[in-house]
Amino acid sequence: MKMEGSVAERTIIEITGEDRIKFLQGVITNDAARLADGPVYAAMLTPQGKFVVDFFLVPEGDKILLDVAAEEADGLLKRLTLYKLRSRVGLTKTDRKVSRGIWEPGEGAVADPRAPEMGWRAYDGRPSQDVDWDAIRVANCIPETGIELTPDTYILEAGFERLHGVDFRKGCYVGQEVTARMKHKTDLRKGLRTVGIAGEAPVGTEIVTEDGKPAGTLFTRSGEKAIAFLRFDRARGVLHAGDARITAGD
Repeated sequence: MKMEGSVAERTIIEITGEDRIKFLQGVITNDAARLADGPVYAAMLTPQGKFVVDFFLVPEGDKILLDVAAEEADGLLKRLTLYKLRSRVGLTKTDRKVSRGIWEPGEGAVADPRAPEMGWRAYDGRPSQDVDWDAIRVANCIPETGIELTPDTYILEAGFERLHGVDFRKGCYVGQEVTARMKHKTDLRKGLRTVGIAGEAPVGTEIVTEDGKPAGTLFTRSGEKAIAFLRFDRARGVLHAGDARITAGD
């Protein structure tokens, strides 16, 4: 399994131009105006409200650094270029590297906006610290692109509100109607949770109830805990994923 956030797996896109905030405001899930106060976590969605890609936006002088999983960078750049139209915005893929850690961030590092436990990020070439990011993600139920975050994901089911990745007052963006409807008109029936696990099962294993009914999917594991996508109405008592025993708690 890949290690989330390692230096080799991130790409930095520089966003420049006088329309950069206005442009981002119309396409991302979060409020781009928050960049005045520091880094922002956000995503882009399909018009149907499904997840496309998540990323960090970091203000740096007269530009914005977009920090995205490397395998998603070309697709995201193409999508942003499509939406740019006549906006006075420049988009440049760079060779800058991401550094990460949880101890002694030092000058120039920025806090990960998702959760304090996720430490700091920096873009100045310093070395990353040796951290078990999977353990932190599992303990705090923080999803990763390509594992828990897939094209069939709705961001509210993935915990984006808890992770400060969505704003409900900023106005329209692609996929906003579906997201707002899920927030205001329905109770979430499915979503990511940290569960207990005993026994072995690979990522992607179906979780079932004692009587064999589908109850979700198993994702990242660390020790005796894992992230799982669960149907809440069935996530009670003892569950199973392959040879593993899953305990969902309350």
